Amino acid sequence: MLKFKFLLWMFTKLLQRQIKNNPDCARYVAGKVLVFQIRTEAGAGRTFVIRDGAIRSVAGLVDQPRFIFSFKDARKGFAILSAKDSQAAFLRGLGSKDLTIGGDFLEVMWFQSLTAFLQPPKVVAPYDRTAF
Repeated sequence: MLKFKFLLWMFTKLLQRQIKNNPDCARYVAGKVLVFQIRTEAGAGRTFVIRDGAIRSVAGLVDQPRFIFSFKDARKGFAILSAKDSQAAFLRGLGSKDLTIGGDFLEVMWFQSLTAFLQPPKVVAPYDRTAF
């Protein structure tokens, strides 16, 4: 449980850093107002608030989030959220019912685009003239 809670807290810190240091990310969240939760079925989790070009999170849950990611348990949540192949892990989690998503799916899609800012930049190999 502790690893899951730490990961959710760290997620906020990583997004805060991206908003501060990446102008594209800052533009992406500018003007957005969104409250969502990432939690377990048992009710452990965090509420995330995007407002005024910033993100913050608090431990615990609120009554009316726009969407919820609900994991079967903290172990499954940690495994899916920390997977190297995050998109595939999410799809596997949905298929196995280890993850359920509820609420406004347009906001879920917006959020998925936000998380793309956390991906490492793709390295392009230099052109090798000797290869031909």
